[in-house]
Amino acid sequence: MKRDFILLLFTVGIIVYAASQLSINPFASSSQGTNAAGAGNLPPTAGRAYIDDAGPGWRTLGPSDFVRVNDTPDTWSWKDDVLYSTGEPIGVFRTREVVKNFEMVIEWRHLKSAGNSGMFAWVPMSALDTLEAGELPRQGIEVQMLDHGYTEQYESRTGQEADWFSTNGDIFPVGESKLTPFPPTSPNGVRSFPSENRSNGVGEWNHYYVRAINGEIRLWVNGAEVSGGTGAEPAEGHLCLEAEGSPIEFRRLRIRELP
Repeated sequence: MKRDFILLLFTVGIIVYAASQLSINPFASSSQGTNAAGAGNLPPTAGRAYIDDAGPGWRTLGPSDFVRVNDTPDTWSWKDDVLYSTGEPIGVFRTREVVKNFEMVIEWRHLKSAGNSGMFAWVPMSALDTLEAGELPRQGIEVQMLDHGYTEQYESRTGQEADWFSTNGDIFPVGESKLTPFPPTSPNGVRSFPSENRSNGVGEWNHYYVRAINGEIRLWVNGAEVSGGTGAEPAEGHLCLEAEGSPIEFRRLRIRELP
């Protein structure tokens, strides 16, 4: 009995040590730090990853970290720690600084059914300099934030099957940028489709954890890794938040730049 107890303690010790090396706490609850299940909308039995964004090197992105690009003065506004976008005109809100390797936590929720938005990684300044209102960058890697109602809206409007996108965290290159997507992929092989459907619907908060290193980008949605790609070109640039016609809120924008 004593031998079995010692063996049990040894096994638990190994699990806790391994988890600490991955910044994942297997015993974390939704009230402890930033739980990657976001607002706690997932069932208690669902797998959850604990991202320790309070560790060394992490910082909050606030008003002084962003620059307007091709919007109007009321497109983006801050209230306390929440960033609100009207979604109009279509355009982006970029970071002041360029980033290369980083990990980021961002929570978002659509305020209207069929809302469309996203975050662009590695957008070069040359793709932003001449951007006019109503336009989106022609370079960058998009991490999509799409409400589930968009599928029904698209199929009703076009009469076509919505098989080329998903509403659970697609990643894909924009315009002149390049990326080799991780499977499963869209029918044309351009988008990395999520391996699980984990996004919450309109009015509910979603938690994204993005890790981007040396041209490889990976996305965790509400606690599970679902999509990504490698070989991004370019693999350095601004981060941009997207306004695309529908109101959306962002909160807990946290970033840690990596070597």
